[in-house]
This record gives sequence, C-alpha cells and structure tokens, in this order.
Amino acid sequence: MTTPSALHRPTGVPPGRRLAARLVLMAAFALSLLPPRRIRTVLCLVRRGAEPASAARARSAREAVCAVSLFCAGPRGCLPRSLATALLCRLRGTWPTWCTGVRVVPPFTAHAWVEIDGHPVDEGVPDDYFSRLITVPPQERAAP
Repeated sequence: MTTPSALHRPTGVPPGRRLAARLVLMAAFALSLLPPRRIRTVLCLVRRGAEPASAARARSAREAVCAVSLFCAGPRGCLPRSLATALLCRLRGTWPTWCTGVRVVPPFTAHAWVEIDGHPVDEGVPDDYFSRLITVPPQERAAP
C-alpha cells in the first residue's frame, strides 16, 4: 500500500528563471546517467571560478527547478534536482555544496542534495540526517 502525498510545486517563479531551469534540467538529466565518479569530475570542472552560493540563491534555484519539473519535485527526483540546482546557481556565478550520501537511520536510502554551510537547502531534515559520501563544495580561493 502506498501513502498518498501531495508534491509542493513552487509558484511565482519568473519566466526567465523558468526557462533557465528548463535548460539546466536537460544537462542535469544527462549528468544523472553518468557514474558518480564522472558526475563529480564534471561538477568540479563546472564550479571553477564561482563564488560560494548564499542560502537564498540556492533556495531560489531549487524552487525554479521544482517549478518546471514535477519529477524533480518528487521524492525520486533528488539526483537531477540537486544537479540542476547546482547548475542553475552556476549560471548566476555561484556554487553551493553538492552532496550525495545515505540516510543515517534505517531504512537505507540514497539521496542527493545541495547545502550551504553544512545545512541542506529545503530538504526538511536536520543537518545530520544524511551521511555525505561525495561532496563538491565551492572552490577555495587562493590567497593573494
């Protein structure tokens, strides 16, 4: 038996951001087909030169992605949703920490998300709910 649930689909996302979200979703779905090692390599290349994203910027990107994709708004869309969120942030010159890992408490569940300063963005869980296996944080700036 399944549990009925309603997906939250953000409204009020401007048309320009919706279009940008649709474009990065194509890349995110393609990336989600790659092995984790390759995803990490691609994201490490893409993040170059980006400033660390703010929580507001990451939340705005996540909302735009969920507004244009019902799959990404759902529970099984975490990988393309997190990838698209990170890529959409990158289009605006910033980068959140992209993470993938597992739930700490049973049952075992894999998950992907973005976070800012160790706090998952709009995941509705405590900061220590997931154990991180792969992270791609913003690139640290070299000291002058």
